[in-house]
Amino acid sequence: MSSVVQIIPAAAEVAEVETVRAEIAAPAPAATRTVTTEPTETVVPRSDSTPPSVAPRSVARIAVAFAGRLVWRIVKPLLVIAVFAGIWEAAPRLGLVDEVFLPPLSTVLGAFVDLVRSGEMAEHVEASLARSVVGFVIAVVVAVPVGVAIAWYKPVAEFLNPLLELFRNTAALALLPVFVLILGIGETSKIALVVYAAFFPILLNTINGVRTVDPLLVKAAVSLGFSPLRLFAKVILPASVPSIFTGVRMAAAASILVLIAAEMVGARAGLGYLITAAQQNFQIPQMYAGILAISFVGLLFNAVLVGIERRLSRWRN
Repeated sequence: MSSVVQIIPAAAEVAEVETVRAEIAAPAPAATRTVTTEPTETVVPRSDSTPPSVAPRSVARIAVAFAGRLVWRIVKPLLVIAVFAGIWEAAPRLGLVDEVFLPPLSTVLGAFVDLVRSGEMAEHVEASLARSVVGFVIAVVVAVPVGVAIAWYKPVAEFLNPLLELFRNTAALALLPVFVLILGIGETSKIALVVYAAFFPILLNTINGVRTVDPLLVKAAVSLGFSPLRLFAKVILPASVPSIFTGVRMAAAASILVLIAAEMVGARAGLGYLITAAQQNFQIPQMYAGILAISFVGLLFNAVLVGIERRLSRWRN
C-alpha cells in the first residue's frame, strides 16, 4: 500500500514536468509577443560638412579648363605654321636646298615689307582683287538662279544639261587663248575667265543643295498655303545655303588661281604679273613675296565668305 502511495506522487510530478515543458516549447500568442528592435540612427549630413571653398574651386577649375581649350584652339594652327616657317628658314641656311632658289623666310619677308613700303604690293593686290571680285560676283549672280531653275524645273534641266556638261569638263585655262582672241588682252578677257572658272562650282552645289532639301519642309510649307515665291524665299533658299556656300568657297579659290594664271600671260599689273616679272628678272625673294600675298588674299576671301555663311545660317542654331 505504501508503494502505491509513493508511485502516485511520482506520476503527478512527471505530468507537471511535462506540462511545464509543453508551455515552454509552445509559441507565445501574437498579442503577447514582444519584438524588440534596436533604434536605427539616421545620419543627416551637416550643412557645414562641405567647406565653403569647394564651389569656388570647381568654378576656377572649369574656367581654367575652358581657357586652356581656347588657347590650344588658337595655338594649334599657329604651331603648325611655326613649324613650317622654321623648316623654311632652316633648310636654306643648313644647305639642304640652294639658297639662291629658295631664300630663307626672313629674306622673303624682308622683300615683302619692301614691296609694301614702296606701294608696289598694294598696286598689284588692288588690281588682282578688282578683277577677281568682279568676276566672282557675276558668277554668283548668274550661277545661283540657274542652279535653282535646273534643280526645280525639269524642262530647264533637260534643255541645259547637255551644254553645261560639255563646258563643265573643259578646263578654264584651256580656254584662255580663246578668251584673249575674242575679248582681247585687256580686263574683259580676265574677268570673263574668272566668271567661267567660278560659275560651275557654284552651279553644281546649288543644284545639289536645292534637290536635297527635306521634302517634309516643302510639304509643310505647301500645306500652310505658301506661294511659290514665298516657298523659295522661306524654305528652299535657306535650306540650300550650306551647300551653296560650299560651292561659293570653292569658286573663290578657283577664281584667284585662274586669275593669277591669266595675269602671268598678259597683264601690266596684278600678283600674277608680279610673280612673272620677278622670276624673269631673277628677283627670287620678290617672287616668293608675291606667292605669300596670294595666300593672304585667299585667306581673306575665305574668312569673309565663312562670316557671311554663318550669318545666313544662324537659323540652324
